[in-house]
Amino acid sequence: MIVSVEQAQHGLLELIERLSRGEEIVITRDERPVARLVAPVVTTHEPRIPGIARDQIAYMADDFDAPLEDFEEYAE
Repeated sequence: MIVSVEQAQHGLLELIERLSRGEEIVITRDERPVARLVAPVVTTHEPRIPGIARDQIAYMADDFDAPLEDFEEYAE
């Protein structure tokens, strides 16, 4: 949907209703696009909890953080 700035000012509640139904609205001034309105993306993910995977690593090699032999020349 394309509306002018004046139409957007007078019909804001209707535009918000259209956004909630998933429509995209372009606002124009002097027949040129100046803004695009879209509904926010709502995520349904559970909030992350710090430390939730603590103590779940079963094995880590003693040299896991040692420099790789392939990259020795770059480390010099």
